[in-house]
Amino acid sequence: MPSTSGDAWGERLPRRLGLWSAIAVLVGSTIGSGIFRVPAGVAERLGDPGPVMLAWVLGGAIAVCGALTLAELAAALPRSGGVFAYLLEGFGPLPAFLFGWSELTVIRASALGAIATIFAEYLGYFIQLTAPQVRYVAAGAVVLVGLLNYVGVESAARFMNLITALKYGALAGLTLLALTAGEGSVSHFTPAWSGGLQLSLLATALISIMWTYDGWADLSFIGGEVKDPGRTLPLALILGTGSIVVVYLLLNFAYIYLVPLAEMAASPLIAATAAERITVFAGAGGAIISGVVMVSCLGALTGSMMTGPRIFFAMADRGLFFRAIARVSPRYQSPSVAIWLATVLGVVYVLFNDFQQLADKFILGIWPFYALAVAAVFVLRRTRPDLPRPYLTWGYPVVPLLFLLASVGMVLNALWTDPLNTGITFGIILAGIPVYLAWRARAGPMPETAAAGD
Repeated sequence: MPSTSGDAWGERLPRRLGLWSAIAVLVGSTIGSGIFRVPAGVAERLGDPGPVMLAWVLGGAIAVCGALTLAELAAALPRSGGVFAYLLEGFGPLPAFLFGWSELTVIRASALGAIATIFAEYLGYFIQLTAPQVRYVAAGAVVLVGLLNYVGVESAARFMNLITALKYGALAGLTLLALTAGEGSVSHFTPAWSGGLQLSLLATALISIMWTYDGWADLSFIGGEVKDPGRTLPLALILGTGSIVVVYLLLNFAYIYLVPLAEMAASPLIAATAAERITVFAGAGGAIISGVVMVSCLGALTGSMMTGPRIFFAMADRGLFFRAIARVSPRYQSPSVAIWLATVLGVVYVLFNDFQQLADKFILGIWPFYALAVAAVFVLRRTRPDLPRPYLTWGYPVVPLLFLLASVGMVLNALWTDPLNTGITFGIILAGIPVYLAWRARAGPMPETAAAGD
């Protein structure tokens, strides 16, 4: 049975992450493999430079609106689990449980497995690997990252700081070289618009784009281990998300500058295609990009392992999961059982990666919970006016409303254009309802929630 003692917010994990480490967690968790692949698919869907850049701007704006809003909740409720804690406080245990259920059954295992697999595939550029060997290397990467996180958040944070600096610097450098030493042309941006813009196509492209931005909320999951959270969490959420938007927009501009859009649409590994046209690389563009992708994936894998297990820990700590999952290692002060649970899930996913296509159907699974978390800002301002709020959402109520409208629009468009896969996603989520009811019948009343100032 875990100890019920904690800090002013009821948190039992030590607060060891400062501002720059918090930003590194957010940036490192967000920038993975997507920015090296998704732009080609967006180009294929939208066809013209104008709509393509508009889609990336809109995606960035949605992420920023989400970060600006979530920052209020993160500062007021700096708890492990982040979104889980906000849903629990704003809407009660059922939505919070369904979020944890989705993370447990689909989202976290898919994220860890997919990132590790891409890391192993790009390692194959330097060392020839068979398909089974790719799986074993990916599984080994998950285990190593799990071990790193098990020995303490400080060790993982130091590694994350280094990896994030390397990959952000590599993306910025790639952009600079593309615009100054590449065989590009501004003619690739004309005509910017050759016809009307189909909103449904734009909304579909946004789903892929938001996958590359996904991670902007992950810092909240580790909010219980951030120092001076009332100041640090809002700053890290806003600065980290803003820096990602900037580098993504510049990188997409550089892609189009180097590669005509029609060719870009036919180049799934667009980053490698673009790098081959940077003359200073002298034909080594493929190797350089493979190295950058490996570093990027390693950072995203570390970030996912730092943040995801805190959701399982929070569920158990608040009485919605097996109590043993809330164990804190006496030696390393890490949520040890939760970390090893996430590690096992990631390894199983990798070793049975025939489920890859199935997992792709669940990209939208987390967005209803992002929308609910943002909606919790409205709810808690009404139900908890006494809650200390070191930061208030900039642009309230317009900014959170814009995020909610965009989220609902993407989900409705997915239901309209791909009802089968989207229906499967929501079926998985709703399957958690009978599990929740069975759990509550077995476990009995939940312990009291703890909010700031209680």
